[in-house]
Amino acid sequence: MYRIAMMVFRLFLKAPFYFFQIWRCGKKKGITLDEAYACVRKVTKAANRAGKVTIESYGLENIPKENGFIFFPNHQGLYDVLAFLESCPVPFAFVIKKEARNVILLKQVVEALGSIAIDREDVRQSMKVIQQVTEEVKSGKNFLIFAEGTRSRDGNSLLDFKGGSFKSAVKAGCPIVPCALVDAFKPFDEKSIKPVVVKIIYLPPMYYEEYRGMKTVEIAAEVKMRIGKAIEQHV
Repeated sequence: MYRIAMMVFRLFLKAPFYFFQIWRCGKKKGITLDEAYACVRKVTKAANRAGKVTIESYGLENIPKENGFIFFPNHQGLYDVLAFLESCPVPFAFVIKKEARNVILLKQVVEALGSIAIDREDVRQSMKVIQQVTEEVKSGKNFLIFAEGTRSRDGNSLLDFKGGSFKSAVKAGCPIVPCALVDAFKPFDEKSIKPVVVKIIYLPPMYYEEYRGMKTVEIAAEVKMRIGKAIEQHV
């Protein structure tokens, strides 16, 4: 957490203003998702500069031109969403575990972007989240879902991808965009404040025609395989 402390220290004078801006986006009516995302992204870029984190993006041309898709990246640590917020040019919301829902600042970001907290131990609530994501994706909103369910604690290695994570995509019939995160564990999980580079590789999307008829566990295995190959090429 040394880097988080450095970010806070270097942004000490601006932090209250940044916090208020994001809070306002989640509370004030009439603010569009595009406006809220622009605000959150601006703050994220400032935090990354303060923390000496550089984001390298590859495959941005693979992001679908039409909204209503879901990013499925590997999950390396607490920093992952910050990497996407700086890198991704189009607004998205994300699904997070309920335990992280009330973390200060993250809570305000969740509200500003209309993100959703899920309780994996509550089957009924999980089904409601799946249905809510399905409907919002159908209406043209983009989401990010970590299919591993929990973060890998072994560097750039992958955990198994859970088939249930893909139910919303299947129900919505939307594009699935596999994304590979490389070294995203380093900013917050390593006890260092040395400059670090995090890579995001946006892989070609899987459209509904490609995965129609596949079981969700088969989709999960295919997405994991593609991400694994991308990580091998960029480590």
